[in-house]
Amino acid sequence: MKSQPIVGAALFRTVMEAAGYRCQCAGECGNPHAKGEGRCPHEHDHYTSKHGRLVRLMAAPADPLASDVAAARVPAGALRAWCPDCHTAAARRARTTAPVGDAPGLFDL
Repeated sequence: MKSQPIVGAALFRTVMEAAGYRCQCAGECGNPHAKGEGRCPHEHDHYTSKHGRLVRLMAAPADPLASDVAAARVPAGALRAWCPDCHTAAARRARTTAPVGDAPGLFDL
């Protein structure tokens, strides 16, 4: 592994070793990942394609909508390796499919 964060390196390394240095998205982003047999094929410190960019995985909670404070409290065993593309898409998808709270209507008095 070439790169790792300075802060929390031990935690990051634990999560990455458990994930095999590969993104653990299994379709939560909306992509079935057919080429990766149901799991995102992006690996840490590898390029996305011949002309792609370098992938830097991150250790984040399985729930992509977790706040920063909640994410800081999650133990290493509950963290997953995410590539930025999958994490962003999974959070966007979770926001759009989340149930809407019981809010009063415009004309309810």
